[in-house]
Amino acid sequence: MDSEYAIEVNNITKAFKVYYDKSNSLKEKMIFWRRNRHENREVIRGISFKVKKGESIGLVGKNGCGKSTTLKLLSRIIYPDSGSIKINGRVSSLIELGAGFHPDMSGRENIYTNASIFGLTKKEIDERLDDIIEFSELGDFINEPVRTYSSGMYMRLAFSVAINVDADVLLIDEILAVGDANFQRKCYNKLREIKGEGTTIVIVSHDLSSIEQFCDRSLWIKDGKIEKEGPPKEVHLAYLDYMNDAAIARQKAELERKKHEQEEAAKRQAEEERRRKEEEKRKAAARLRYGSQDAMFTEIHLLDEKGQDSNSFTTGEPMTLNLHYTVKTKVTDCVFGFGIFRSDGLWVYGTNTRIDRLPNFDIEKDGSYTVKIDNLNLIPGSYWCDITIEYGAGIPVDYYKKALKFTVFSNTADVGIARFPHTWKLDI
Repeated sequence: MDSEYAIEVNNITKAFKVYYDKSNSLKEKMIFWRRNRHENREVIRGISFKVKKGESIGLVGKNGCGKSTTLKLLSRIIYPDSGSIKINGRVSSLIELGAGFHPDMSGRENIYTNASIFGLTKKEIDERLDDIIEFSELGDFINEPVRTYSSGMYMRLAFSVAINVDADVLLIDEILAVGDANFQRKCYNKLREIKGEGTTIVIVSHDLSSIEQFCDRSLWIKDGKIEKEGPPKEVHLAYLDYMNDAAIARQKAELERKKHEQEEAAKRQAEEERRRKEEEKRKAAARLRYGSQDAMFTEIHLLDEKGQDSNSFTTGEPMTLNLHYTVKTKVTDCVFGFGIFRSDGLWVYGTNTRIDRLPNFDIEKDGSYTVKIDNLNLIPGSYWCDITIEYGAGIPVDYYKKALKFTVFSNTADVGIARFPHTWKLDI
């Protein structure tokens, strides 16, 4: 390996087995042996690049392109199926912060454990301990079990350990957003300091502006291969153009899909409309009920003064209409109404929410409404109620004629239609 370079990657490949429905026990494997069907999904397809000592490079690309897999191969968390990777010097990776932490051990104890994973001796850790604790800003919490830490405290400690290893090569995977804004700023300053000391840095990030400020070169990975490499701004412009083109293509495909769905929906709606109209005609003829049926009455009740269902009332007592409905299609500018008719068809009384000047409203989900008549001042006889749901212009949604029938009784012998409360004063 040329001494000028810290990293040499030569035509590496990596594939993973992706199981469709993997068995989790021996019993399942014996009984459901077909479950172990899988495919070999190739993530890295022949990547080659070199990184000079002291150089900083950024790996960019959309999710699933192979960036993080490449970094894990460099850190030797996993190994390539073919090709070779050569690295000069000690490697420190910020890929999965705190992977070596034990939750029941204190922060101080975990510093020793985690730093030893990076290859430091106890003496080296002793020399760096104060710097690590100071950088983490954990203070007295350093002696508490890490299971008591917040996620931000946990990540700060792990970051502090990783950057104090004095590594020759530092690998970073999308983990710079740790802690608050001040701590992030301190992390970037520390990384610049490390870079100035000649450490080779490889960063995976979706934050292109940070890579442009920090890195000397960018590698755009597309579908497991290096699509373009060079100065960050130049590479990023090409990458963003590709992402924009892909987004436009997705939008066009989505528009075509929606157009097709709308056409199919229009066909279904037309068929449903035809069936609905046929059903509407049948119901209107059979039950004296008509309208668009975008909403329909489902439960209808006449209640007496005790809130009980009744079809017999006494002149002057209260009567309540309790009406429930279901909504198929949103009814805009909705109007509820009712009318009372005598058995010979004489229209006794009628009103609606528009006449009574209630605020305009729409209905788009199932609901109910009540109308309380405080004094049913009708002369004894037989009556019925029509109930209605309409659009504001008077277009019927559900006009239910003779929906409720009731009888009025009284011990008076008044005549006419309604009984008016009155008093007599005789001056004889």
